[in-house]
Amino acid sequence: MPTKSDKIELSEDELREITGYAAECARRALSIFEESLPADTRPRDAIDAADAFAGGGRRTGALRQSAWAAFRAAQEAHAPAAVDAARAACHAAGAAFLHPLADAHQVKHILGAAAHAARAEELASQEPASEDRTLVAGTLEWARRHAPAAVTEVLGRLPAAPPGGGRVGEFIRDLDAALRS
Repeated sequence: MPTKSDKIELSEDELREITGYAAECARRALSIFEESLPADTRPRDAIDAADAFAGGGRRTGALRQSAWAAFRAAQEAHAPAAVDAARAACHAAGAAFLHPLADAHQVKHILGAAAHAARAEELASQEPASEDRTLVAGTLEWARRHAPAAVTEVLGRLPAAPPGGGRVGEFIRDLDAALRS
């Protein structure tokens, strides 16, 4: 059970800014999912629900359910790029439920949408490997430049991103380090 010392300050306004940022990051990869599964609206619905919360809507069970629906869409997708695009959408809606705990795992909730969107773009790219690295670097740089103050402020209250998580974990750690510098 978390102790009082494990808690961090996290205002609703910060939560809304973080969620809006996550939705913006996920939206960049949405077309990758929709090209693969055009009739499946679950990732779009999750991003729209995240946008609604970021814009002042209530944090509801429907918002949480939209995150789970995008997660299920990722499980059902066959194309790896579509899987990560749907996971980005899941993280966008899930960002509204970030816990105010000084736990490195929370960094994944803040930056997961950006990292999965970058991975989706990397997997969807038809470029040679060296150009893929350039694409990913550009995507992560975009995410760094577009991060609102709430993202960097809340990251500053948390430990650094945890190890592991494969390529997406690498992207989370890279973006986390860039935002903290």
